[in-house]
Amino acid sequence: MLELNKVETFYGTIQALFGMSLRCEQGQVTTLIGRNGMGKTTTVSTIIGTLASRGGEIRFDGEVVTGKPAYEVAQLGIGLVPEGRQIFPNLSVRENLIATAANYSGSSDPWTLDKVLEFFPRLHERLDNQGNQLSGGEQQMLAIGRALMLNPRLLILDEATEGLAPLIRQEIWRRLEQLKESGLTILLIDKNIDEMAPIADRHFIIEKGQVAWEGDSDGLTGDAELKARYLGI
Repeated sequence: MLELNKVETFYGTIQALFGMSLRCEQGQVTTLIGRNGMGKTTTVSTIIGTLASRGGEIRFDGEVVTGKPAYEVAQLGIGLVPEGRQIFPNLSVRENLIATAANYSGSSDPWTLDKVLEFFPRLHERLDNQGNQLSGGEQQMLAIGRALMLNPRLLILDEATEGLAPLIRQEIWRRLEQLKESGLTILLIDKNIDEMAPIADRHFIIEKGQVAWEGDSDGLTGDAELKARYLGI
């Protein structure tokens, strides 16, 4: 569904991605992992069009999206849960969810306000609270719910459980597993390898702006030297 082929991205004159290549197969969970500063968020920003690549090609469902503005990429069916959540702090939970609602996938059973509130019951309890009145975990649920309200064909989560309490992390992982079971394609960035591995189909480790390793969950979790080399502090 998504393919990056030798993508190069710069911040001004500073190059951040050096021939970045990865692919997300339809209906699978793909992860992009690596130490801080290796290019994970830059890759996401390049995919969604908020950063322009200067080389290589990005295809979504066979269509070239390289160079398209972010709003056109979103309309093709890519939903983003950004790092830091970036919900609207002065809008209510209800308003956050309906503000950008759409059905970009053309689903016959789309995500609606009621469906998101059933998926995340905590949000139902906080429906009239403003975004800045929510806990970190509730804000992350809201960010995921807001992305689902676009009815995307591909859901990207940048630092899916960063800074969340263990119980909230477990709930987020359960919900992501449910989304996978529903057939949604997911690109996931997170540091909690052991929690992420059971639901993931394919992993890409990024090192200095390019893929250093690609493999399945068994290959990742079973190789202590690999994790120490690319993921250790």
